[in-house]
Amino acid sequence: MSTFNIKQAVATLIKGGVIAYPTEAVYGLGCDPWDENAVHKILKIKQRPWQKGLILIAADFNQLRPFIQPVTAHIMAQLESTWPGPTTWLLPVNSTVPAYLYGEHDTIAVRVTAHQQTAELCRTFGGAIVSTSANLAGKEPARTSHQVHCDLHDVDYILAGECSGSDKPTSIRNAKTGEIIR
Repeated sequence: MSTFNIKQAVATLIKGGVIAYPTEAVYGLGCDPWDENAVHKILKIKQRPWQKGLILIAADFNQLRPFIQPVTAHIMAQLESTWPGPTTWLLPVNSTVPAYLYGEHDTIAVRVTAHQQTAELCRTFGGAIVSTSANLAGKEPARTSHQVHCDLHDVDYILAGECSGSDKPTSIRNAKTGEIIR
């Protein structure tokens, strides 16, 4: 894992850029979640409506705290049983979070990644980043940096690396109801 490449990716995030990076299953598109212009750039690249909401990915739970309401001990136990790992949880969104992140929902999708390079990316950035699959809406997600380069021309930086090998996107679960969404 190249520290230089992660620093380049973080510099791009700080400048308001959109990056592509490997995750557990597919390449993701990411940006600083607090940068509205960068989030809208991702939505434009993907041709995805903002109303659907986005996933945030982090190196640890503390990086997600600004985006969610406090969780009960029961919910925390659920999260800890699957994190770090390929499970995305829908948690009640903090009232200070901009709607462009959670769309028309009252929850926000969050995950603590087990992907070593992506966790290091979040640690170096100092917080959670947006994580949505690197593809046009409705198309197959990219699984390599080469696919991102060929398919998505408006990405500002591609962090080369290997996906962890999961054959399907991460599962999404509602923390309040336990329902499996995907």
